[in-house]
Amino acid sequence: MILKTYQIYVIKFYLSMLFQVSLVFFGLILILNIFEEMSYVKDLDVNLFYPLLLTTLNSPSVLYTIFPFIFLIATQFFFIRIDEKNELSLFKHSSLNNFDIIKIISLVSFFLGVLIVTCFYHFSAKLKHMHLDIKNKFSEDNKYLAVVNENGLWIKDEIENITSIINANRIDKNLLISVTISQFDKEFELIRNIITEEADVSSNEWKIKEALISEVGFEEKKMKNLIFKTNFNLEKINSLFSNLSSLSLFELYDLKKDYKSLGYSTLEVDAHNHKIFSYPLYLMVMSVFSSIIMLNIKRNKPKIFNLILGILLSVLIYYINYFSNLLGESEKLPLELSVYVPLTILILLSTIGLVRINEK
Repeated sequence: MILKTYQIYVIKFYLSMLFQVSLVFFGLILILNIFEEMSYVKDLDVNLFYPLLLTTLNSPSVLYTIFPFIFLIATQFFFIRIDEKNELSLFKHSSLNNFDIIKIISLVSFFLGVLIVTCFYHFSAKLKHMHLDIKNKFSEDNKYLAVVNENGLWIKDEIENITSIINANRIDKNLLISVTISQFDKEFELIRNIITEEADVSSNEWKIKEALISEVGFEEKKMKNLIFKTNFNLEKINSLFSNLSSLSLFELYDLKKDYKSLGYSTLEVDAHNHKIFSYPLYLMVMSVFSSIIMLNIKRNKPKIFNLILGILLSVLIYYINYFSNLLGESEKLPLELSVYVPLTILILLSTIGLVRINEK
C-alpha cells in the first residue's frame, strides 16, 4: 500500500508531537529523579556522579511507565495544532475524514507500542537492573540477599558476625520446605549445618519443629522446637521479588519457571506479562480515546483547558488500572480480567465515541 502525501504528513506530524511531549516528560523525570537520588545518597560518602548515574539509569523505566499518558497528551496537542492551522477542513477536502485520521494515529501508536515493548522495554529493564544493583551496594541491606533459581530459594543472611546460607526447595504458604541452613563465622569457616523438613517463616524468628544439627567437631543431634533468628520473614521474602520492571521478557519467562518449581505464586509475574503484551493495544486505545475527546470538545477552548483535561484523564485511568490490579493480585478478580477490564472499558467508550465521528 502506497501512502498518500497527506497521510504521510499526518504520520510525521503525529510522530513529531510524540517526540516533543516525550522529551518534555523525560526532562521532568530527570529533574524529579535527581532530587530523589540526591536525597538517597545524602548520608553516603559519594560524589555527585552517583545521583546523576542513578537518575540516568532509572529514568527510561519511568518513561516506559508513563508512555500511555504521553500518547494521550501528544494526541491532544496534535489536534490542537492542526485545528490552529485549520487543517481539519483541508483534510476533508482531500477525502481524509476524522475517522481516517484516527485510524492513521491508532495504527502508528500500535506499531510504536510493539517497538517500545520489543526494544525500549528490554533496554529500560537492563538499566533498571543496574540501578537497583548499584543501590543495593550502598544499602545496609546488602548483606541480606535472596535469589530464586532452578535449585530453589537461596538466602544469605548475617546476624552478629555469623553468616547463614539458607536453601529451600519450595514455599508452601508460610512454610519453607526442605530447608538446609549452613552457618559460617566471620572468616567464613563452617560452624554448623541445620537440616529440617519445614520452617515457619511468619516472623523473624523461624519456628522449626524438628531439626538435624551437625556442628564441626561434634556428633549430629536432633532438636525439637528450634527458634532460628534471622532478618527475613515471609513478608520480606515476598517483597524481594516484587520489582519485575528490572527483568527482560526472557528473564521473566525464566523467573516464572523458577517460581513454579519453588511453589511460589506466579500471579505477579503473570500480571506483569499481560501488561507487557497488551501494551501496544493500550497505547493505541489511549490515542483513539484522546482523539475522540478532542474532536468532541468545542474548538475555542484554551490550551490550558485541554492540558488539564489530559492530566485529569491520565490520573483517572491510572487509578482505575491501579485498583483493578489490586483486585487481581488479591485474587478477588481473575488475573486476566484485572488487566483487561480497564482496557475493555476504554475500548467500549472509544467505540461509542466513534459513532458519527465524521460529523464533528
